[in-house]
Amino acid sequence: MNHLQIIKVNVRTKNLTIIDERKFKTEKIIFKNTFDYIIGNPPFIGSAYQNEAQKRDMDLIFSGLKSYGMLDYVAAWYKKAAQLIMNTKTKVAFVSTNSITQGEQPGILWTILYNLYKVKIHFAHRTFSWRNEAKGNAAVHVVIIGFANYDVANKTIYEYERIKGEPQAIKVKNINPYLVEGKDIVLLSLAQPICHVPKMQSGSAARDGGFLILKDDEKKELVSQNQSIEKYLSRFISGDDIINNIVRWCIWLKNATPSNIRSTKEFQERFKKVKEFREKSTRGGTKKMAELPFLFAEERQPESDFLVIPKVSSENRRYIPIAYLTKDYIVSDKTFVVPNTTLFHFGILTSTMHMAWMRATCGRLESRYSYSNTIVYNNFPWPFYPGDRQVKVIEKAAQKVLDARLEFPKSSLADLYDPLTMPLALVKAHNELDKAVDLAYRPQPFTSEANRIVFLFELYEKYTADLFTKVKVKKNTITYYVLVQNVHNFF
Repeated sequence: MNHLQIIKVNVRTKNLTIIDERKFKTEKIIFKNTFDYIIGNPPFIGSAYQNEAQKRDMDLIFSGLKSYGMLDYVAAWYKKAAQLIMNTKTKVAFVSTNSITQGEQPGILWTILYNLYKVKIHFAHRTFSWRNEAKGNAAVHVVIIGFANYDVANKTIYEYERIKGEPQAIKVKNINPYLVEGKDIVLLSLAQPICHVPKMQSGSAARDGGFLILKDDEKKELVSQNQSIEKYLSRFISGDDIINNIVRWCIWLKNATPSNIRSTKEFQERFKKVKEFREKSTRGGTKKMAELPFLFAEERQPESDFLVIPKVSSENRRYIPIAYLTKDYIVSDKTFVVPNTTLFHFGILTSTMHMAWMRATCGRLESRYSYSNTIVYNNFPWPFYPGDRQVKVIEKAAQKVLDARLEFPKSSLADLYDPLTMPLALVKAHNELDKAVDLAYRPQPFTSEANRIVFLFELYEKYTADLFTKVKVKKNTITYYVLVQNVHNFF
């Protein structure tokens, strides 16, 4: 019908009351035990925003299953629908928050749907901007997933080039939980990378109420009062600082003696406030660190120069701004760090190949990219067995990206990577790097981002199926060149 209907359901009697607002007519229909479709728009409520009743709903639906506490409320509709359609030809389609196809949630939800209910995705609308008819309802980023517990030969992905644009229908053989063409693979949170690459970790967590962190003008004022304390102040970097070139400092007394600490009278009032803040914490580890208010609560400072990636970055950028820093920079837990890296690692991670993987697998904070070491980085399939010549070509191209940044010393990474202001020199350097990285994966060109994702999931499957263990690799055939250029002006 082409006009509005309101449908009321009496659950006890299983009667449907259809109110036709145009004809002002009411009909009674008996609800049957079998049905052709289940369709809906479940409530969009993330795990952190569920009230007590909603949490009880999640406990009821997912009882006995692991890690479901991280799932959005929408996930309960998927599991309940999967139960209802067992051994039927019923099809299901839900408008859902796109978060259930990103980050850790697909691995949790779809492992359940695959293993317990043999669900297959028949069609999917990838992320698009949607506003329903509710008064004052804000636009949200959603997906639509159609599924059943039987397979079909032809499936369709609806791809949106622009989030508010019209979809392009793509015929595919299979759709995975990330709503891309590929086998039914889910990425699980891993403690170690699937490839032999340096480990990525979070930076240090102050948990100090902000009292160990100083703005640049605060630092200058303190040093003007006592120059001897300057040696206890280190440049502090968080994700936003890296991107926007914000200058901040932190009190860093990790290797100071008790007498050194007592001599810093200018810091003592700050230490008292840190102690008070930590004593009020509900975290056991933070409360314990109230005894050491002059130190960061969780110290994970690299002992060598390192690569740094913001945990949250704008979805409008073609590349996440990634930088090198020297070990004297103190990095917050709002960033990821990778020590012992080379230009080769920087080149791969800042390439279009890695960005395509990141966009397909990372979580989102609102619409922004929320990078993950355990999901995105640790599951990322690096080029298998790149030759020494390929490594050198990638490193040379990676250095050109860094050199192009240095041509604009007064510009922040936010300036350099804004799609509207990205300098031509940097665009050309990234294009050259992308070509070098692509060739390390295969000689044939990649025609689209979807094409890259299909390839990367196939490569991921080979890594995780251990199909490469039968290949004999000659020792000492790959040389990694350590970065020696001054790194202070890279952000």
